[in-house]
Amino acid sequence: MLAVRTLLKTMSNEEIKAKELIHKMKTKLYSDGLYDAKQCALVAVDEILSNIDATILYHKDSIALPINKEYWQKVRSFLA
Repeated sequence: MLAVRTLLKTMSNEEIKAKELIHKMKTKLYSDGLYDAKQCALVAVDEILSNIDATILYHKDSIALPINKEYWQKVRSFLA
């Protein structure tokens, strides 16, 4: 358990979120494949990113949306 805590402390928030998404997807799949879980997580993150892009068009003055988009792009990079 200590090793897991130490590992989590050295990981960025985006990397932790990427691993969390993989784990959540993996528990929902019938196959126990890491590749399938990553693909599902990528689909979810791509959907989030497309929604952020659409929202930015309507809320051009938002400061939080670009930061949020950058966060999800980093999560996606850990999944790819």
